[in-house]
Amino acid sequence: EARRLPMELSEKGGVQNNGFVQNEDFEDKETATSSQEEMPKTCSVDVEPVDVEETVLKPYAGMPKEVLLQFSSQACYRVTREILFWLVIAGSVALVCATIAIIALSPKCLDWWQASPIYQIYPRSFKDSNMDGNGDLKGIQEKLDHIIYLNIKTIWITSFFKSPLKDLGYGAEDFYDIDPIFGSMTDFENLIAAIHDKGLKVIMDFIPNHTSDKHRWFQLSRNRTGKYTDYYIWQDCRQAAGSVIPPNNWVSVFGNSSWQFDDVRKQCYFHQFGKEQPDLNFRSPAVQQEMSDIIKFWLGKGVDGFSFGTVKFLLEATHLRDEPPVNKSQNGENITAHSQLYHDYTTTQVGLHDIMRSFRHTMNEFSREPGRYRFMGSDDDEKEDIEATMMYYGTTFIQEADFPFNFNLINMKNLSGNSIFEAVNTWMKNMPAGKWPNWAVGSPNAARISTRIGREYINVMNMLLLTLPGTPVTYYGEEIGMENIAAENVSEEHVHSGPVAATLPEKSPMQWDGKVNAGFTEGNSSWLPVNSDYQSVNVEIQSAWSNSTLGLYRALTLLRKDELPINRGWMCHVWNDSDVFVYVRELDGLDRVFMMVLNFGQESTTDLQAIVPNLPSEAVIRLSTHFSNTGEVVNTKLIKTEMGEGLVLEYTTAKPVHTMEAFQGKCFVAEKACYSKALNLLYKNC
Repeated sequence: EARRLPMELSEKGGVQNNGFVQNEDFEDKETATSSQEEMPKTCSVDVEPVDVEETVLKPYAGMPKEVLLQFSSQACYRVTREILFWLVIAGSVALVCATIAIIALSPKCLDWWQASPIYQIYPRSFKDSNMDGNGDLKGIQEKLDHIIYLNIKTIWITSFFKSPLKDLGYGAEDFYDIDPIFGSMTDFENLIAAIHDKGLKVIMDFIPNHTSDKHRWFQLSRNRTGKYTDYYIWQDCRQAAGSVIPPNNWVSVFGNSSWQFDDVRKQCYFHQFGKEQPDLNFRSPAVQQEMSDIIKFWLGKGVDGFSFGTVKFLLEATHLRDEPPVNKSQNGENITAHSQLYHDYTTTQVGLHDIMRSFRHTMNEFSREPGRYRFMGSDDDEKEDIEATMMYYGTTFIQEADFPFNFNLINMKNLSGNSIFEAVNTWMKNMPAGKWPNWAVGSPNAARISTRIGREYINVMNMLLLTLPGTPVTYYGEEIGMENIAAENVSEEHVHSGPVAATLPEKSPMQWDGKVNAGFTEGNSSWLPVNSDYQSVNVEIQSAWSNSTLGLYRALTLLRKDELPINRGWMCHVWNDSDVFVYVRELDGLDRVFMMVLNFGQESTTDLQAIVPNLPSEAVIRLSTHFSNTGEVVNTKLIKTEMGEGLVLEYTTAKPVHTMEAFQGKCFVAEKACYSKALNLLYKNC
């Protein structure tokens, strides 16, 4: 007899019968959902005896919170959740630690003034935009693509302040205005915007030592007006036999007495340069504040840095003693040249570097914005006194200039492998540890390379400039090998003062193409004559030649940009003699080495294997001043170079020169970095 199993069936939402109903009528009834008090009805049915399995609830998509909580407390889910949680925490901690480690171990990135060469422009000679024969600011803006074409990111524009000395502009009539010959302040603002839009930086000249005698300050000072009375250096002068006797024997850079009598004030004023350029009195706090205000004005306009010139002349001794003559037996009355005196009381006086640090402090106020560091250079050529030059770097704790501009390669008295080595080594061994070097082979005040040392050495000098460690400075036109114009072509109409005329031949107009006036101006004439070689020496024609001076210059700037050893690695002097100068550029952790073999004399053969232990027997010519040799494999035991030839050799080695005992003391590095091949990144503390 069948067993009867009672089952309660809820009628909530309907009745479900999973069994077989016998002898009983079942009527579906609709449950009133609105009734909260109705009890669920039940019925008894007879079913066959079966085994009833308990239904197991499993997680499903969209389950409500109550169901979810039933599973979240189960061990299998709780453990998994905790494992994932701690893995995320551990991964985050590891990521933070790795980031901190990378930052701590990473070397300082090269700043913009270190990473790119600097291109120096004399604005009156670069490009004329309005056909008046004078280069101007709009002309520079028109030719910015040329700077980019050279793989250069920084432009240095020489003085363009309003000035009656239109040839150089070193005696400013107004430090807050542009000389009309170069354009307007709007032109300058447009130029700055265009420079920054193209990702370039701009440095400008600032000569704080003196003003023009047309400057408003001088006019007020000679009339003893208020605070301006002491803006300049005034002293009483004695009168004798109708002539003025100066306070002492001090002589100006341009010759003759540094003192000039003023009929208005009835005193003598001091001038280190021309009599139209009276020196400011930097012992006056008001003058120093004026300089700070001028710096802030131009930085506010968007200038990225300054080159401060003639700064060694900023202070003079207050005791006014006579300076000692070089030749003690010479009659003092016959001393008229600057070179005839030791300038113990008119240059590099105590307090000078306090003024330089005040300039730095003012500039640092504008360097706080990320990516907007303001560069400071000092353009003062101490020539024989290298220690005085190095003082402009500042100290370990007190910063002054980012670097004083280096003119060693310009000041050489003769050219040879030995003289090049001396010029390079003198700077590197005297430079304070951790500071950054720089090099220049041309300037507005020195004859061009081809005129100074010979046309055959243009390419090798550019190769030297762009492969030495530090920042190279190129004077406009050196990238195409421009030469001085003939001195007889510089007439009186081109210049207002005699001493300046001597520096004009190296300021001839930039040679852009082979058209009339070399593409410098569309006017009838230029302020200085164009060099007669412009039809063969110009940017347009050399851009089309793969073996031109311009082509080599671009290849060298690209090599410097792309190759870490040349960009920031070690520099080790390997060999020098009367003909060649040899050095290597290396980076820790990188087995590729670049060796420069540069000829500054006559044809020469060098056995490099005898000089460098474990040097590979072969090297590849990465670049050559003779373009047809590029890519060739040479025997390092027999390196031949012709007069003026330069080679950039590339080879691999596990034993770099800077690690060798024999070359200790011959290697230098400024911003040390090491390369990790596994991680493909730079790190320090190697």
